[in-house]
Amino acid sequence: MKIAIIGTGNLGLSIAKGLLINNTITTLYLTKRDISSLAEWGAHKQVFLTTDNSEAIRKSDIIIFAVQPGQFEKILTSIKPDLTDKHVLISTITGFKIDRIEAILGTQFPIIRSMPNTAISVRKSMTCICSNEVGKKRIDIASAIFNGLGTSITIEEEHMQAATVICASGIAFWMRLIRAMTQGGVQLGFEAKEAMDMSVYTALGAATLLLENKSHPEAEIDKVTTPRGCTITGLNEMEHQGLSSSLIQGLAASFNKINDISNQ
Repeated sequence: MKIAIIGTGNLGLSIAKGLLINNTITTLYLTKRDISSLAEWGAHKQVFLTTDNSEAIRKSDIIIFAVQPGQFEKILTSIKPDLTDKHVLISTITGFKIDRIEAILGTQFPIIRSMPNTAISVRKSMTCICSNEVGKKRIDIASAIFNGLGTSITIEEEHMQAATVICASGIAFWMRLIRAMTQGGVQLGFEAKEAMDMSVYTALGAATLLLENKSHPEAEIDKVTTPRGCTITGLNEMEHQGLSSSLIQGLAASFNKINDISNQ
């Protein structure tokens, strides 16, 4: 695949790293206003660095946009003359809807929106994708790219705001839960690093059980709870203190906030 990443900041570099590791490219163009910070990437024979977005687009088939939202409209306008029917456009821009992109470029191009999270840097992103009507025939290309950087799921665009909360903001929510487990471990007598290692790997084990067993969380909970035992006592106390309720309310609050932002 001939791929260009327009705006190679932290997210763009994470995507580039995954593409190189997975060897899914023929050529990879990386663009940035100041490419000096990308110098080491130029050592790869398949990677080309440029400050010229138009050059990168003319020499690529798949275009991944990873710029700041405030820059996106200007960039789309500037590169419009360089687009042809060979191009597939993949946006990672939060809150920039497909109809806004079509209003600038037209409806003839395959346009795919993606919402990766920061775990893309370790190839563990949960990435949600959607497309315009033309893009439905090419959405498998985006799925292949993001499945190489974690896992992807195709959803309707109307759910992208909610996906942002669950998957992108969700990284922070899970981090806070792991932090709380770590603090609890310290209170129980462990050193901070010991407590964090135990919390992190236990969280990883819990997630892996669900994925590999294809089971429901309650089924796995039942395996570790015994009558009058310490696990069920702890779980019930957490629920009395509002664990599930506060998490759901937090998700709802984030969802309302992101809708407010998008409507401004």
